[in-house]
Amino acid sequence: PGQDMRKHVIMTLLDTEQSYVESLRTLMQGYMKPLKQPENSLLCDPSLVDEIFDQIPELLEHHEQFLEQIHDCVQNWHEKQKVGDLLVQSFSKDVLVNIYSAYIDNFLNAKDAVRIAKEARPAFMKFLEQSMRENKEKQALSDLMIKPVQRIPRYELLVKDLLKHTPEDHPDHPFLIDAQRNIKQVAERINKGMKSAEEVERNARIVQEIESHIEGMEDLQAPLRRFLRQEMVVEVKAVGGKKDRSFFLFTDLLVCTTLKRKSGSLRRSSMSLYTAASVIDTASKYKLLWKLPLEDVDIVKGASQATNRESIQKSICRLDEDLSTLGQVSKLSETLSIPHQGLDDVIKDLTAAIHRELAEKQSLSFSMAFPPNKVELSTTKADGTESFIFEFPNPDARLSFEQAFEDAKKKLASSKNCLDPEFLKAIPIMKTRSGMQFSCASPSHGSPESSHEVWVCNSDGYVGQVCLLSIRKEPTVEACIAVCSARILCIASVPGLKRAYSGFFPPPSPRRGRERAEPVGSPSSEAMPVQPEDAGPQPCLHISISGSSLELSEPVDGSNRELVPFDSDDTDDESSPSPSGTLQSQASHSTISSSFGNEEIPSCKEPAVETTSSEEEQEPGFMPITGTYGQNRRGESPTDGRALRRSSRGSFTRGSLEDLLSLDPEAHQSSMWLGTEDGCIHVYQSSDNIRNRKNSMKMQHAAAVMCILYLDNQVFVSLANGELVVYQREAGRFWDPQNSKSLSLGSPGSPITKMVAVAGKLWCGCQNRVIVLNTTTLAQEHTLQVGQDGGRSVTCMVSTGTGVWVALQSSAQVRLYHATTYEQLAEADITPPVHKMLAGSDAIIRQHKAACLRITALLACKDLLWIGTSAGVVLTLAISAKAAPVLVGLSQGHTGHVRFLTAIELPDGFDVLFPLP
Repeated sequence: PGQDMRKHVIMTLLDTEQSYVESLRTLMQGYMKPLKQPENSLLCDPSLVDEIFDQIPELLEHHEQFLEQIHDCVQNWHEKQKVGDLLVQSFSKDVLVNIYSAYIDNFLNAKDAVRIAKEARPAFMKFLEQSMRENKEKQALSDLMIKPVQRIPRYELLVKDLLKHTPEDHPDHPFLIDAQRNIKQVAERINKGMKSAEEVERNARIVQEIESHIEGMEDLQAPLRRFLRQEMVVEVKAVGGKKDRSFFLFTDLLVCTTLKRKSGSLRRSSMSLYTAASVIDTASKYKLLWKLPLEDVDIVKGASQATNRESIQKSICRLDEDLSTLGQVSKLSETLSIPHQGLDDVIKDLTAAIHRELAEKQSLSFSMAFPPNKVELSTTKADGTESFIFEFPNPDARLSFEQAFEDAKKKLASSKNCLDPEFLKAIPIMKTRSGMQFSCASPSHGSPESSHEVWVCNSDGYVGQVCLLSIRKEPTVEACIAVCSARILCIASVPGLKRAYSGFFPPPSPRRGRERAEPVGSPSSEAMPVQPEDAGPQPCLHISISGSSLELSEPVDGSNRELVPFDSDDTDDESSPSPSGTLQSQASHSTISSSFGNEEIPSCKEPAVETTSSEEEQEPGFMPITGTYGQNRRGESPTDGRALRRSSRGSFTRGSLEDLLSLDPEAHQSSMWLGTEDGCIHVYQSSDNIRNRKNSMKMQHAAAVMCILYLDNQVFVSLANGELVVYQREAGRFWDPQNSKSLSLGSPGSPITKMVAVAGKLWCGCQNRVIVLNTTTLAQEHTLQVGQDGGRSVTCMVSTGTGVWVALQSSAQVRLYHATTYEQLAEADITPPVHKMLAGSDAIIRQHKAACLRITALLACKDLLWIGTSAGVVLTLAISAKAAPVLVGLSQGHTGHVRFLTAIELPDGFDVLFPLP
């Protein structure tokens, strides 16, 4: 009987799985594919089609495979047959969890997309009705869309039934226990995602409806803003008596309105959970009086109230004295022999004004006898402090409001402490050609003249351009220079040889963090930051790049030198109203972020991986290079022997390599290395070189340059054909293009997409693996797998002391690994905080940005991990936090994707209060 029941449950699983797969096929064949046909483009906007059916193809592919496995199991049924192993194999895959999580996170957006399409085009409604009649089960689109949400709990019930009829000694029993645990974890994650998405949606709709109920209210919706409570109060006015008022308390805002009650209006509906009627009195009429940020409003209590009363009494005494003085002046004026009508009028007006003010103060003094149901609020404005007195229906209502008010203020202050680095400025960078988009950026660390510059690269696919951004006194774009006829994919600052004596240049710090930008149109499209490890804190400027401007933020800690983060966004030039690109800079520690508007999908034609980073320069002194490097296979050198040196005067010098190097007086200077899509590396020794369009060295490779990184007196270069090229230099000499070594760590289809220095080792991201190299022997010491999906490459990787944060291509999750044990320590999902930040946006914008949400940039700076996203939202995470990671969105974002993040040390004379536009 037990075996019969087991087979019965398995048959139920097979039948329900067959039905589920048929539903997914109907979604694909009956709805999605017809709507994707060019002739049906008028029925529904193509972008909405992608939004509605997001993750459906992936779900169908997975469950078709699972159905085939279950079918084979039933066909070959026997007494000891196992099905638990199939369930474990299916539900332990990260890719399945990610697919379902993404579907659930997008579910409300998809429903909104259907609603928008119905409202916009009646023909779409007719298409849905016709498709429902034609599909086998006559199921509507909404019925089919809910199937994936309902499916996982169904698996839980089936496995539970299987366990009931499976003896503990059956070989399938341990597999079923594991399957039950895996499915439960997936179900919990999906339920949590559903609740979070529904809560965000509910809050946004309530705020939107409250805005529509208040006359004169605009721009009430904002990221993270939630409605807390409504209070009916009476304002006690010095003149004019008492007026009915209504408070609307939000998480960061207090709104006061006039109030006109209607009979029965205090009853609130409990039926509508997603409308304002469930939380406010929608029958009354409201008109906006004022709205104030919570941090600007305080409840006056205790000594403050006594001080206010004392102040009012002093004002009354002064007014009495003024009246007495005016009386004396009036009597004296009567003794004048000349006409004095004008003087009498002035005295009369002044006396009337003082009487009015005196009446107000006396009334206010009387009202401040403060019974237990009154509250005094004060707010500081540009023209002084203003007070309001409100009377609540009873003392309990007053106490409840005060508690909610104070709790909201505390939470707001707490969130401000660990969030928003202060935004400073958006700096326009004019585009010299239509279609120019940011690709990467790096601070320059050369001579004192150029040590506070950021090199920002942008391209249109035909021309590569470098913009020099000076950060000496205030952010200034000094020049935009075309340097090559290809897309610039990566940039790195490489230090010069350390001098053994104290010269003109200040000695470099032992380790200095640099940032890298991300790849455009390639598997590695994230901005890469490096954690600064200087002996002492250095000021930094955070810069973020967008398609239209550059923004800077001021330091959080005035006592330390600050790092400035930059982030960039590149909205498509043709669709953007701005003719320029934008860098955003935010001040708090050091960070620069950039954003990009195009997808970073790898392509054979566009191996444009903009990995710009000079990670942790480690220069404790010159480290001797073993002889094997000097005798590299010159015939197989990645430069193919095509290298020329240009002197500081700009003329080419030819001769033996030793002669060229020995003539070089600039070996101690740092240099900037630019890697391009056509496989060329351009090396510049200073900003003067690039201004004069004179590169110091040019090296041609057989494939696109994906990323460049300096570490341990070597420069590591990743190529799109899978090669890793290592360049060396000798003491007192400049870099030798022939003194290199080449390793094949990847392949043309899976090159190294990210590199980062971690605890003296080189971590190389290749597909969904991280290869750890010894920088001295170039031997592989360890291989770490990130996730289960081999089709996703490592696109973001950044070191934060003992840990390394890693994100995969097209993924919304970032994982933290231990730097030496390689154990996964934590994981954070960007979806909930990004959806919160987008909650106040228009539905169509929210849907576009939420579709295919992924991490596009990472930067570790001091105690913050900065995360750039494809939605243009920049998030921060406290690295030092011991609790579960909490992601917080910055209030400034971008229209396009965040393309890179980088940081720069601020000079001593930098003025964070520079004039703002």
